[in-house]
Amino acid sequence: MARCYLIISSLLLLLVALSISPSHSINIKSASFLSPKQVMTPGSVADPYLFDIDFPRGHIGLKGFDAEVVDQDGNPVPLHETYLHHWVVHPYYVRKGLNLSHLDTPRNLGSSPDYILVSNGGLCRNRVRQYFGLGSETRKTSTYVPDPYAIEIGNPEKVPDGYEFKWLLNIHAIDTRGVVDKQGCTECRCGLYNVTVDEYGRALEPGYKGGQDCCYDKTQCRLRNGFDSGNKTRTVYLKYTVRWVDWDSSVLLPAKVYILDVTDSWERSEGSTGDNQEHFCHVEYDVKPCKTKGDGCVDVKKKSLMMPFNGYIVYGDGEVICSSMPKYGNGDEPGSEAGYIVGMSSCYPEPVKVTNGETLSLEFNYSNVIGHTGVMGLFYILVAQQLPGPESFLQAHSSSLGFLAFLAVTVAVVVLIVAVVYRRKNREDGYQSLST
Repeated sequence: MARCYLIISSLLLLLVALSISPSHSINIKSASFLSPKQVMTPGSVADPYLFDIDFPRGHIGLKGFDAEVVDQDGNPVPLHETYLHHWVVHPYYVRKGLNLSHLDTPRNLGSSPDYILVSNGGLCRNRVRQYFGLGSETRKTSTYVPDPYAIEIGNPEKVPDGYEFKWLLNIHAIDTRGVVDKQGCTECRCGLYNVTVDEYGRALEPGYKGGQDCCYDKTQCRLRNGFDSGNKTRTVYLKYTVRWVDWDSSVLLPAKVYILDVTDSWERSEGSTGDNQEHFCHVEYDVKPCKTKGDGCVDVKKKSLMMPFNGYIVYGDGEVICSSMPKYGNGDEPGSEAGYIVGMSSCYPEPVKVTNGETLSLEFNYSNVIGHTGVMGLFYILVAQQLPGPESFLQAHSSSLGFLAFLAVTVAVVVLIVAVVYRRKNREDGYQSLST
């Protein structure tokens, strides 16, 4: 039977500006790595922060980051056994000689002078600070950055004196073997986890029914009565593949990551600049069940946000930039699990100029035949400061210039359309490289 699950809707759009003409070929490198092992048992949750993960070093440009959950033999693990709620990767600076523990988290390290989290460009100032991140749909959703663009990292001129540049990986996986309610466990409904406080020991807010505050690391989702969980311990890893190029400013155009959240509390007011200090992102929201049943049961959530930069956005005034459709599984094998979204279609919209102060409007359409908890609506945006010259632009465009848009979602049952409307308004213990 088809089911609906947590949604993490993510859209990557390329915004670009100005003009140069790169003429050299770009040599893309690739390497795959395994995260430290995570030991799972039926109903268990792993949600660790893993510091200093294996990652390409030096001054480079990121071209893509793909990931999936595998077992100790390297076999992909299906979502209906180990549900990948999400993974995210963060760059950070740490004082030389200091080793951070997996018990540390970015939240309680945020004010430490020994550790500096490198956030994306915005707009959220409080939580959504990663560079890449996806969920259950990760196997069939591309994150490739088309030429001549790349995400510039590791510039030695930007590393503070006495610090080192490293990467952090957060994996959130839920073992749903033998649980009483797979959908409820993946949506992190508090009653199934028997928790009344969050991971920091703080009481849950009144009325909080489900979300990440109830399914944090080492929590346990309820198992079916009589289920034999003996001899079912499993070791899993996040296998991640990084694509990159050595940085060459004569060939590459730098792109910067922005993330927009449909739960952002920002509202336009007199004197607003759109700066991230004006934004507070709640990250999750609940979808209430429809009062009537049928095809019309769709929850619509909208948010308009002012863009604090100049550039080119992939679109034209007042029209839909991209409608991204979910790819549903129809079997048992990893990558095609029935009842799950296993990928999202991609969009390559045309660049359109956007001016500081103009508005990007987000719209999420979500089935609410039944209610859902812990729903997310995140849009990933890449912003570059230069546009290729006319000749190289045409060549790049023929091989998919524009920038790939992707949606990270986990839902099933009905077709989900997430539209972005642009209106002209103001990471055995230790790491292991698998291939190069």
